[in-house]
This record gives sequence, C-alpha cells and structure tokens, in this order.
Amino acid sequence: MEFELMASMMCANYGNLEKEVRELEEGGIDSFHIDIMDGRYVPNYAMSLNDMRYIAGAASRPLDVHLMVEHPNTRIGLFLSNLRPGDTVYIHPEAEYHPSTTLQAIINAGMIPGIAINPGTSVETVMEMLRIVKKVLVMSVNPGNAGQMYLPYVGKKITKLLALKEDMEFEIYWDGACGADKILEYAPKGVQGFVLGTTLLFGKGQPYGETLQNIRELRF
Repeated sequence: MEFELMASMMCANYGNLEKEVRELEEGGIDSFHIDIMDGRYVPNYAMSLNDMRYIAGAASRPLDVHLMVEHPNTRIGLFLSNLRPGDTVYIHPEAEYHPSTTLQAIINAGMIPGIAINPGTSVETVMEMLRIVKKVLVMSVNPGNAGQMYLPYVGKKITKLLALKEDMEFEIYWDGACGADKILEYAPKGVQGFVLGTTLLFGKGQPYGETLQNIRELRF
C-alpha cells in the first residue's frame, strides 16, 4: 500500500541538522515537515524562517511547511521566496481574515496550497476552502507541541473528509501522535500521508532507513 511519510523536523537533532537531513533522505523519507510557530497563534515557538531556509537548501525532497502564525498573509512572501515550486504550504483558516487570498498567493508562487484543521475546527466551517486546496492536514492533537495525546473524536472528522475528497480533489494528511495503529487504520481508508515525530521516527536508537522501512512494511 502506497502512502507518504513526512519527517517532523521540529523533533530532529539540531546538533547536526545537515546529517539529519541526509540520513532521512537516504532512509527514504518523502518530505520534510516544517512547523513554524509565532508564539501567538499557538503558545510556543518552534522552527524559524532560517531553519526552513537551511533545510530547503540542504534537501532534495519537497518541504511541507505548516504555518502556525497569525495573519500569514502579511508575511507569506518571506516564506514563499525561500521555497521551491512544488513545496507545500499549509495555513490555519482561523488565523487569517481572508484565507482564500493567502491560498491564492501560495498557488501563484507555484506551491501546493493546503489548510490545517485543528481538533476544534469543524469540516463545515472550511467547506468552501476545500475546493481551493490540494491538501488538508488534519491535526489529531492541539497544535503547538510535540508528544501530545491523540484526541479520538478527530477520527469522525477524517471520515467526513474522506467522503468529500474525491469530489473536491484534495488529499488528506495526518499530523500528531501518529503511531503504527493510526497508519494501519487510516491508510487503507484513504489518508494519503502521515507526519512522523517522536512516536514513530525520532529518538528510536536505530537508523532512519530501518525505521522507515519497518513502517512501510506494516501488515494491513
């Protein structure tokens, strides 16, 4: 079964980021998930513009940029100018007065437009944007910190999105508390990709290639 695996780079070892990028690519990661936090939209600071710029220059695989910032349209150019055509940029609809304007800027720059949906955000409130975006990142935990517990009610939201994705032409991605059980359950249902952090990928004491191979060989 084909599904995408993205490395949550806020969980990487920053003592040697170049080595982390190289070993993840050699191990077969599909893309690098970059969490940008401003300390306002979420109560935390994570990766910076410079972190994103460095990984964009060091990596050959695409970037998957998750903007957890207030009013991203006021600074979207800073991010887009340091990315490559084909990279993905997610925004949170609640963080913007006119999210469709920001999504159009992402499209105009040659990037893949996406929205991230918080656990407390209903599918109904983002319905029109589902016709604009190509990717929907479903947060299974509240945004802002790694290592949180899965919120079970998010599964019903994914079921709703799965029923819409063919007609509206978007793909669904999972972010937060992603264990093997979640991949086994939701990849066969149609979830396209999974962001991997401390639950499955980082801090496991074995080469990334071995870890990623084990994930891809899960028995469905």
